Amino acid sequence: MNKLVFIAILLLVACYSFAKEDNKIDGPVVGIDLGTTYSCVGIFKNGKVEIIPNELGNRITPSVVAFTDDERLVGEAAKNQAALNPRRTIYSIKRLIGRKYSDKEIQHDKKLLPYEIVNKDSKPYVQVDIKGEKKNYSAEEISAFILIKMKQIAENFLGREVKHAVVTVPAYFNDSQRQSTKDAGTISGLIVLRIINEPTAAAIAYGLDKRDKERNILVYDLGGGTFDVSLLTIDQGVFEVIATNGDTHLGGDDFDNRILDYLMKVIKKKHNKAITKESNAMQRLKTETEKAKRSLSSTTQATLEIDELLEGIDFKENLSRAKFEELNNDLFKKTLEPCGKVLEDGGMKKTDIHEVVLVGGSTRIPKIQSLIKDFFNGKEPNKGINPDEAVAFGAAVQGGILGGEALGTNEVVLIDVTPLTLGIETVGGVMSKIIPRGTVIPTKKSQTFTTYQDQQTTVTIAVLEGERPMIKDNHQLGKFDLNGIPAAPRGQPQIDVTFEVDENSILKVSAIEKTTGHSEKIVITNDKGRLSKEEIERMVKDAETFADQDKKTKEKVDGKNSLENYIYSMKNTVEDKEKLAEKLPEAEKEQIKNAVKEHSDWLNANQDAEKEDYDTHLKDLQAVCDPIIAKVYKQGGGPGGPGGPGGPGGPGEQSEEPDL
Repeated sequence: MNKLVFIAILLLVACYSFAKEDNKIDGPVVGIDLGTTYSCVGIFKNGKVEIIPNELGNRITPSVVAFTDDERLVGEAAKNQAALNPRRTIYSIKRLIGRKYSDKEIQHDKKLLPYEIVNKDSKPYVQVDIKGEKKNYSAEEISAFILIKMKQIAENFLGREVKHAVVTVPAYFNDSQRQSTKDAGTISGLIVLRIINEPTAAAIAYGLDKRDKERNILVYDLGGGTFDVSLLTIDQGVFEVIATNGDTHLGGDDFDNRILDYLMKVIKKKHNKAITKESNAMQRLKTETEKAKRSLSSTTQATLEIDELLEGIDFKENLSRAKFEELNNDLFKKTLEPCGKVLEDGGMKKTDIHEVVLVGGSTRIPKIQSLIKDFFNGKEPNKGINPDEAVAFGAAVQGGILGGEALGTNEVVLIDVTPLTLGIETVGGVMSKIIPRGTVIPTKKSQTFTTYQDQQTTVTIAVLEGERPMIKDNHQLGKFDLNGIPAAPRGQPQIDVTFEVDENSILKVSAIEKTTGHSEKIVITNDKGRLSKEEIERMVKDAETFADQDKKTKEKVDGKNSLENYIYSMKNTVEDKEKLAEKLPEAEKEQIKNAVKEHSDWLNANQDAEKEDYDTHLKDLQAVCDPIIAKVYKQGGGPGGPGGPGGPGGPGEQSEEPDL
C-alpha cells in the first residue's frame, strides 16, 4: 500500500476514534508519567504543553507513599520522612506491579527493600503495620495513591476537576503489567483513555516540531527501575515504532543497590557490623547512596557522611566516579545489547540513525553517555529534551489530541508495535506463534487448532509471550479452559483462537469451537497477575475514604500559604520606600516588624501545623497590622490612593489566584 494512502487511512481512523471519544470526554485530559522514582504530569493548554509543578514548585514528584498511624503521605512529604519511618515508606512500587510473587525479580527486590512484601493470591503485596494492625496493599493500590497525587496537582493548577488521563508505561511492560497500571488508574478515580509506551511519548516530545523530513531516531530510556530502547521513524507527523527492546527490571535502583552492597561490606570490614536488619540505618544509607550517585554525574568524587548510623558509629566514606563505574560496569554495558537488537529487528545500521535521544534520569550518568556515543561510532547523543519531563510531555500531547485541545496537532499519528511475540501452548510444550513481535497495533489475528486426543471435550488455552520455541523459556500471561467440544476423533474438531491487542497494548484472547456450528467464546479478563472486579471496586471505595483527608491536607497547605503571603506582604509594606516605609511612625513600624518576626519564627518552627493554627496566627498578625495600615490609608498616606497597595482591600485581602 502507498505510504501516503496508509497515513490517510490512519488519520481517518484517528479522527473517527476521536469523534467517538469526544462525546464521552468531559474536561481536561492530562498526561501522566508514572515513574519508578519520580512521576510527572502535564497538560496541553493554550496551544502548548505545560508541565505542572507540585505544591513545592517542583515539576517532578517522588513516587513514594508512606503511612503513619494517623495519615497517608504521598510525594515529597513521604520521601522526607523515609529515614524515620522506613518500614512504612513504600517506593519503587512500579517494579512490583503486574508481577507474580514467585518472579525472581520480586524475590531479589524483597531482600533489598526495607518494607515487607508478602504473598497474597500469588501476587506481591506490601504489608504495613498501622496502629498495631497489619494491612496489605497491592501494587495497584500504592500506584493509585501516586496517581491521586498527580491528579490533585493537576486540579490545583487548573482549578477544576480532572477525570481523564493518558498514562505511560515502559514499552517492554507485558499485558498483565499494562492492565494493572490501568487498574491503578481506575482505583484513583481516573478514566485512563490510553496507555502509551514511554519511548514513544518521549519521541513525540523530541519530534513534534520536526516535520520537515523523515528521521530515524533511537530513544534510549533509562529510568529509576526500567529500561527501554525504541527505534522510530518520524515522517510528516507519523510516529512509527519500528522495533522495541529493553528490560523492565533495570535502572537507577540497581545502580544504587550496587553501591549499597559495596558500602555494607565497607562497614562490615571497618566496624565488624552488619546493618541489613537495621531498617532505619539501611534507609539512611540508601538515601545518602542515591545523593552520592546523583552528585557523581557532575563531580568526580562524593562523600557519604552519616552521624550515628549504627550503635554510636559515625560513618564517612569517599566514593569516586571511577569506583561507581567499576561497581556498575556490567549493568551499564547490559543496556547496549537491546540497542543492537532493535537495529537488527528494524533492519537498520548504526549509520541509518539520525538521532539518539536520551530519556530518563539515569541517562545523566557520564559513563552511560560515553558508552552510547562509542556504540554509535562517535555520534553525540541528543540531550536537547528534559529527560525527566519528556515522557509526560508526549503523554500530554496525546491527551490534548484525545480531549480536543491539541487541534493544531491532531495530524500526529502513533503507530506502535507489540514488543514480544504472542502465542499459545501446543503439544510437546511448543509455543505456536499467533502475533509476531513488531506487529503494528491495534491488531487482531486468528489461527485454527484442533484436538490431539480422541473424544477430547476440553482444551486448555495457555497464553504466552516470548521469542523462544519452547513454552518453558517464555512467560505465561494466563490460561483458560474451553469446554463443550463435541466428542470426536482427534484432528476433527476445529478451534479458532483469536488474539486481539488494542491501542493500549492490552491483550484479549478468545477461542471458538466451530466444527458443528456449536460455538463458545471465552475471553481472558483476569489472571493471577491481575485484580478481580471485586478487588478493584473495594480499592476504589477505600480510595474514596481518603477524600476527607486529602481535602484536609489541601486546606492545611492553603492556610500555611495564606500566613506566608501575609507575612511577606507586611515585610514589604514596612521596608519598601515606595510603599509605607517612610509613611509609618517609627514606633508603629517597629510594632509591625516585631509581630511579623514573632509569627515568622513560629511558622519556621511549625512547618507541619494544623490549618486552625495557621488561621489563628494569621488573625493575630492581622489584628496588629491591619489597624495601623488602615490608619495610614485614612490619612491619605497610602500609595495609589485610598485603596493602598494592590488596589481595593489593601494587603490584608488574600487573593484566591495563585502567586506568579
